[in-house]
Amino acid sequence: MVKKVLITQPKPEGEKSPYYDLARKFNVELHFHPFIKVEPVVAREFRKQKIELTSYTAVIFTSRNAIDHFFRICEEMKVSISQDTKYFCITEAVALYLQKFILYRKRKVFYGADGTNKSLFDVINKHKDNEKFLYPCSQSFDSDITNWLKSHNCEYATPVMYSIISTDVKEIIAQDFDVICFFTPGGVKSLVENIPGYKQNGTKIGAFGPNTFKAVEEAGLTLDIKAPQPQAPSMVSALELYLNSLSKK
Repeated sequence: MVKKVLITQPKPEGEKSPYYDLARKFNVELHFHPFIKVEPVVAREFRKQKIELTSYTAVIFTSRNAIDHFFRICEEMKVSISQDTKYFCITEAVALYLQKFILYRKRKVFYGADGTNKSLFDVINKHKDNEKFLYPCSQSFDSDITNWLKSHNCEYATPVMYSIISTDVKEIIAQDFDVICFFTPGGVKSLVENIPGYKQNGTKIGAFGPNTFKAVEEAGLTLDIKAPQPQAPSMVSALELYLNSLSKK
């Protein structure tokens, strides 16, 4: 029986969020609390990375944060991005978010079929020979994406444009939640930093995106609810599937 669900994101604005429809439909109590805060790397600091943004022809985005901070840095540095730049996104939702910043045309915006790294690589693979890639991120690290680019001899750079900082959520986590949903590896890291050796004790864990799946598993936790999937493109729809499955038992 699921009564209390923790969504590790800010509370949606307005009353029209599908989360509220879900809460009413299944009579569950939803709590919203971000586990991380995002801090910008300012242009002055960014310049020290010596990455010439205009010399790259394609950008890989795995989150809306990355999109926000990429275009923020471009604006702060008065860098004009070519209209021919290609954008490769982990999901359609991330791709559509680009409409805030660019004239959205399908011939230059691509996304993976099912939200997995593999489907993203399938798309990049068709274009990799003629492109130089930027992969904006929160820290320089070897990820599945950088490892793939490296192993396929792609020219790429990983500009660090923002940092992810864990917030103090000890009191939140201490409450008795039936389900906790994570959206970024940083959220999982925040859980572990706030409560080292955290034990699930029956709490179900939901995660969005392959990098978050991996972070949950590396933290030694059991992953129960996954999104995106073909039948559940969002965390709301994945939660709905899970709650429906419980009601049938």
